[in-house]
Amino acid sequence: MSQFVLQRRLGALPVIAEFCRRLDIAGIVDRACPVRSDAYLTHGQVIEVLIANRLTSPSPLWRVEDWARDWAVEEVFGIDPGALNDDRIARALDAVAPELEQIVGSVGAQAIAAFGLQVAQMHWDMTSISLQGAFEQAEEDYPTPKYGHPKDRRTDLKQVQAGIAVTRDEGIPIFHRAYDGGAGEVAQVIEAMHGLQQIAGRREMLLIGDSKLISHGNVAAMLEAGVAFLAPLAAAKVPAGLFAGLDPADGQQVDVVAARDAGKPAEQRAVYHVLEDQMALKAPGKSRDEPIPLRRILVHSTAHAQGQAAARALKLAKATDELDRLVRTAGTRYHPTTADVTRRAAEISKKRRVTAYLTTTITTDPATGNPIFTWAFDQHALDAEASADGWYALLTNLPPDQADAADVLIRYKGQHIVERRYSDIKGPLAIAPMFLKHNRRITALISVICLALLIFCLIERQVRHALLPETRLLFHPGNSPDRPTGRSILTALDRIQLIPATATGPPQVLIPDPLQHQLLNLLNVDPTRPRWLTL
Repeated sequence: MSQFVLQRRLGALPVIAEFCRRLDIAGIVDRACPVRSDAYLTHGQVIEVLIANRLTSPSPLWRVEDWARDWAVEEVFGIDPGALNDDRIARALDAVAPELEQIVGSVGAQAIAAFGLQVAQMHWDMTSISLQGAFEQAEEDYPTPKYGHPKDRRTDLKQVQAGIAVTRDEGIPIFHRAYDGGAGEVAQVIEAMHGLQQIAGRREMLLIGDSKLISHGNVAAMLEAGVAFLAPLAAAKVPAGLFAGLDPADGQQVDVVAARDAGKPAEQRAVYHVLEDQMALKAPGKSRDEPIPLRRILVHSTAHAQGQAAARALKLAKATDELDRLVRTAGTRYHPTTADVTRRAAEISKKRRVTAYLTTTITTDPATGNPIFTWAFDQHALDAEASADGWYALLTNLPPDQADAADVLIRYKGQHIVERRYSDIKGPLAIAPMFLKHNRRITALISVICLALLIFCLIERQVRHALLPETRLLFHPGNSPDRPTGRSILTALDRIQLIPATATGPPQVLIPDPLQHQLLNLLNVDPTRPRWLTL
């Protein structure tokens, strides 16, 4: 009679445990949040397991003990799955929430030291996270869920916000923080800047962000702190006529390839030109604060110009169709009165965003008394708008001897990496929506997920850096063998299985194909000697 053999999923657990060890996550958490000496589990152990849960089986945080029984959590982390009940996880989240500033700073500093991360240039951005629940009472010491302008457009749900700062080197998120759901992004920059300076242990830093980085108060604070910054000027704040009459040919062509153009033939890539002038950033309202002079880099992108022209042509076509229909229906039962026609014309103008160049006329048919509607687009206004296609402005305090206009653009083009990391959070790590009942625990869970993102990115970075030119990873078609993603790496490792030890035999690790061997070697992890063999 054959003996029944129970297998558990091992997957990437040994890799995650090893990266947790290199970052000293359990040690950092336990020093910040100690437990009784006779406690079976420390908070640091629980947080490491939650990180592993996020990286291997992201889903609403519920019945983690069932996941732990299916996976080799006991063998890798030395924790009985039954101890990971909802109450124990809640107590760990409650314990770490008040100490997150210390924990996040310590882990970030450890990541810089252990992995040799370069932090002279950091990219910062914020995103919204939708929540399930009313949250009528929230603890005031933690971010408050509120209605706002969520990125997922779920305006029916309250949200909190999260900000992360990533390195230029592979976009490693060494700093994160949660904020109120209705917090303005502009107001969070100074706090984030000081947090980054403390983690990085340096005063000199280039902070790159989106247009919300720029305000008179933020710029003044960054100048006082000795922090260089770079961000685009919001379109709404571009002075009227700034781009009119500018000729890209008068600027310097920049040798930069946008991320979306990687792999395209040279003739299909966007072409960039830059010009430079100065701008005085004025204080808001009636403030007597002096304007701050800044370098303004005027950038022209052929891809941006083509996109704007195509978008304009599309909205004009849709507006034309609807306006021509109104010409036919004016005076009919659909729009019988002048007021009806006026209202409908205004709706079309606003919806299709053609107000700047739409002219309309409504007259009355003397024979019938019915309204007659005519319209036209102002070609002069269209030409004026088209003349600005492809242009945008960057503001910076970087000295010209450190970065000329072309170098400023090259540095800014790395900003897409932080947006990619938010995609990782909401994709492979499945941060949204959240189902926790207390904003204290929501704040802690956001940090757990951001720490999981840190490990996710470090795994990706190590594999990429360890690859030799002649190395060929045997991914399935569709995955890049030269720049594998964290998702593809964890997916490949997911197929590793474990046969636990028995009374008659040691544990066995089942690695089904050569790809897992390749990845484990690149990550310098031996899954046959995890913690369960050395206890």
